[in-house]
Amino acid sequence: MHRSGFVNIIGRPNAGKSTLMNALVGEQMSIITAKPQTTRHRILGLLSGDDFQIVFSDTPGIINDPIYRMQEMMNKAVKSTFEDADIMLYLIDATESYTADEELVHQLRHLDDEIPVFLLINKIDRVEEARVNKLIKQFGKWLDIAETFPISALEGTGIDALREAIQAKLPEGPAYYPKDQLTDRPERFFVTEIIREQILEQYHQEIPYSVEVEIETFTEGDQTKSGEDLTRISAIIYVSRKSQKPIIIGKGGVAIKKLGTNARKRIEDFLQTKVYLELHVKIQDGWRDSDRELKKFGYDR
Repeated sequence: MHRSGFVNIIGRPNAGKSTLMNALVGEQMSIITAKPQTTRHRILGLLSGDDFQIVFSDTPGIINDPIYRMQEMMNKAVKSTFEDADIMLYLIDATESYTADEELVHQLRHLDDEIPVFLLINKIDRVEEARVNKLIKQFGKWLDIAETFPISALEGTGIDALREAIQAKLPEGPAYYPKDQLTDRPERFFVTEIIREQILEQYHQEIPYSVEVEIETFTEGDQTKSGEDLTRISAIIYVSRKSQKPIIIGKGGVAIKKLGTNARKRIEDFLQTKVYLELHVKIQDGWRDSDRELKKFGYDR
């Protein structure tokens, strides 16, 4: 028997969904920072064996009262996971408080009864056991929970048991993707995510949330003077206001040079090759509310 299915991860912003996805797949599929709302797209991570294939789905955190069209489309990506799930992983942060009127609790109450919901209580390394037990009782009253797993996605606690339980609950079915494939996204997408990750790490306040990245050119096959393989990448950083461009660049270009250096190192680790990276900054007024621009950046997938 071959088992397969879509296992979708949902939760609040910064609950640890991306960390969990990477831990389950064993590869860095999603960017991880301490800042909320870092994931903007639904990203698939594939875990395959001889007799199974798990299609994990990392999603943006649900945003209550979205301000921008971009945030509305991020919420739409979350809602799409309720349509194709074979198993739902509802990830909560053990350090936060929850109420019965949570938006995701409401949506899970209306989920098809045949789709099991796993409650994952994350960051258990940061709370007492009594806190975990209290959350288990709370959510047990609000939802029909198939299984509950106290975990630490960052430290890997409980991940093996969770992975085994998921595999056991998968329905019989074929492989949806080639067994050697790790994700549905191309390399270019992950390069833009790496650059955006470094922007999130380096800049503060509104800047990281006003930025989008686009690959202009991606050329493989060159070589360095010492004969090493070289990939040349040119990327555009779009900002939403004129005042943000000099902040990205910095005085004398210091900030963008630092950004380029850090991003290049991360891209080299990801691509396993030498990289020459060029970064350019352009102003695109109101891109977060433009359907045309959002489609260009892949928000209509």
